[in-house]
Amino acid sequence: MHVVLFQPEIPPNTGNVARLCAATRTRLHLIEPLGFRLDEPALRRAGLDYWPWLAWQLWPDWTTFISALPAGARLWFIESHGPRRYTEVRYAPEDYLVFGRESAGLPRALLEANRAAWLRLPMVHPRVRSLNLATCVAVVLFEALRQLGFPGEQRSEPQT
Repeated sequence: MHVVLFQPEIPPNTGNVARLCAATRTRLHLIEPLGFRLDEPALRRAGLDYWPWLAWQLWPDWTTFISALPAGARLWFIESHGPRRYTEVRYAPEDYLVFGRESAGLPRALLEANRAAWLRLPMVHPRVRSLNLATCVAVVLFEALRQLGFPGEQRSEPQT
């Protein structure tokens, strides 16, 4: 699996997503411009000491990222008001889960151009407008991994 953060702005969110990706062996793609420096302490702290185990790549812009994708790559755009829930699709091992900026989400033109791949997380309360970025990534990524049988899962005995 691949997680794509389009112009993330908040270092602890990106650090938490990095930790999640390291734990699940999911490749992380960061699309510039970022709202922080990669050497910010808050980013490193949220990712703990898992950075050496993270497969990640920094892209200068969306166009460069898209042009480097393999033929037939499947992208899912997770954003509010999508026509389908994130649970209504079948994920594949090499899918890309794309998430937008904390303040503005994904560009509307990008969503409209990819309407069939635009997914949403259901929101019940009418006054709650968004969820935390790292929470959204965790929910969708774990659904995709659940569908795939959690490949590479390491089981261990409970510690006493």
